[in-house]
Amino acid sequence: MHWKIRYAVLSLFFLKSVVQTTFVQDVDENGYIMYCPCMGRFGNQADHFLGALAFSKSLNRTLVLPPWVEYRQGELRSHQVPFDTYFKVDELQKFHRVITMHQFMKEFASQIWPPEKRISFCYMERKSLVGKTDQSCHAKEGNPFGPFWDTFNIDFVGSEFFGPLNYDIHHSRMGQKWNEKYPPGKWPVIAFTGAPASFPVQDENRSLQKYLVWSDDITRQAKHFIKNNLPKGSFIGIHLRNGIDWVRACEHIKESPNLFSAPQCLGYRNEKGNATMNMCMQTKDIVLRQLKRHIKSIKEMHKHNEIKSIFVASDSNHLIYDLNEGLQRMQISTFKLNTSNPHVDLAILGMSNHFVGNCISSFSAFVKRERDVKGFPTTFWAFPTEKNTKKLLHEEL
Repeated sequence: MHWKIRYAVLSLFFLKSVVQTTFVQDVDENGYIMYCPCMGRFGNQADHFLGALAFSKSLNRTLVLPPWVEYRQGELRSHQVPFDTYFKVDELQKFHRVITMHQFMKEFASQIWPPEKRISFCYMERKSLVGKTDQSCHAKEGNPFGPFWDTFNIDFVGSEFFGPLNYDIHHSRMGQKWNEKYPPGKWPVIAFTGAPASFPVQDENRSLQKYLVWSDDITRQAKHFIKNNLPKGSFIGIHLRNGIDWVRACEHIKESPNLFSAPQCLGYRNEKGNATMNMCMQTKDIVLRQLKRHIKSIKEMHKHNEIKSIFVASDSNHLIYDLNEGLQRMQISTFKLNTSNPHVDLAILGMSNHFVGNCISSFSAFVKRERDVKGFPTTFWAFPTEKNTKKLLHEEL
């Protein structure tokens, strides 16, 4: 019996050693990048994510995948939805090392980022919302900042101002400069108050969209809707931004010619013109006129693959009645999801035979990037000017 006990003790010791060794080997000695996706809704967060992914690769640090920050009507605090609810983590691994925030906090944080060493990073002092006078990032003040870090029981004991360093790793030795100032041996985790990326997404980072692959659940829901709700055949996906917040944003279009995601149409230096009100807010007449033109052009070019339906994603008015009435003679019906689900909306738009989006919207920009990497056609409302729209559509198709 004695030798059995001894064998069991040795076995447990050996197992513990293996587990500890494996744990240590799994820790990235090059360090980690962590951040709060605290600006805007999903479209903006997705833009920032691509920049953060490129930034992490440049510094050769593992990117900690943050949950997506969501806001629900009537609730004061944001909700944090795990990253892999919407996207496949293993697809991102094909580009660079990543780990979900839940996994990092559960498995590694206590070892390499204990509570007493948690420092928040920001470019410069962030003014306090509650009247504090200390120089700090105030990383947890406000919504979604507080709820985001609270989700993982993270508090910060200090702040680090990293200016004049920046996130543009494509036009300088910025990645090297970051590593020189913040070596991973001393700074194993760089936790940013906001995303280490610009908005809109830098042109150099747009192609990283190919690594953002929808989860099986989102893909299943999108395909199920297409199969069970849309008439058999080709369909056009359209995105309409017309909620009251968007109406107010579009009022600033004249003094902000590169508003939000406008560079996807106009270029990053407005080399293709300036944004117009019609690009930002479409009237019912513009939508119907442009859809009819697209439908006819597609029919001329692909007689065996005519458009049978329109799928609409919108933040407010889907114009279902108006579109059905306006397209009745063409025998085309219009559809939308019965229950709001913006991620399934995006997946369906990405699968459409043709997509018409909003130049200014980051939601449309997400679809545009996904379709670009797949080689699918996209056009925009009121861009280019109507006399050039038909020519552009032929080039796209």
